This record gives sequence, structure tokens and C-alpha cells, in this order.
Amino acid sequence: MTNSSEREELDMGRLTRLVFIAPLALIGITLFIAVGGLVVKLLWNWLLPPLFGWHTITFWQAIGLLALSRILFGGGGLRLSPRARMSSEARARFRQRMRERFGFGPPAPERQEL
Repeated sequence: MTNSSEREELDMGRLTRLVFIAPLALIGITLFIAVGGLVVKLLWNWLLPPLFGWHTITFWQAIGLLALSRILFGGGGLRLSPRARMSSEARARFRQRMRERFGFGPPAPERQEL
């Protein structure tokens, strides 16, 4: 009986934390997107119209640019590249193959003409 009551207390503690953390996370994400959109808008409108004669953009267009760049370029650093997951030996072999492939390997023996 003691185990089930302790488990219920743990579950209630997790639920209580989730109730408090979820709204804070939503506020944080919303604030992060809003600040990012504002920064993109300000930088775009400060740099591109004077330099290239492009039109100024609105806040919502800046948010759209952020979303588009996320789609096109990925991001966030959430996914590791295959190279980052390599062992040190595999990374050394990869570097050696790249050096050889692009001409940065050991110099080829010189030909002697007879």
C-alpha cells in the first residue's frame, strides 16, 4: 500500500510542476519568436532599403522570413550532423580521405625522366 501512495504523490508532483511550467514555456516561446521577428524586421528595414532599394517589411513578414529560413536551412542545433557523431578514428579516416581526394594528401612521388 505504501508504494501506491508514494507513486500517487510523485505523479501529483509531476502534474503540479507541469501545470506551472507549461504556461511559462509557452510564454517563453512566444516571447522568443516576437523578439526574433522584431530583430529581423529592424535589421531588414535598417539595411536593405538603403543598400539595395528593397521595400521595408512588416513584423509578420519578418516572422515569415524566420519561418522560411528555418525550413530552408534547418536549425536550432537540435540535430547533430553525421560528422559530429563520428568516433575520433572515423573522423581521422574521413579527414585523410578528404585530403587525398582534394589534393592535400602526401605529395605524389615525382617522376624522373630517363
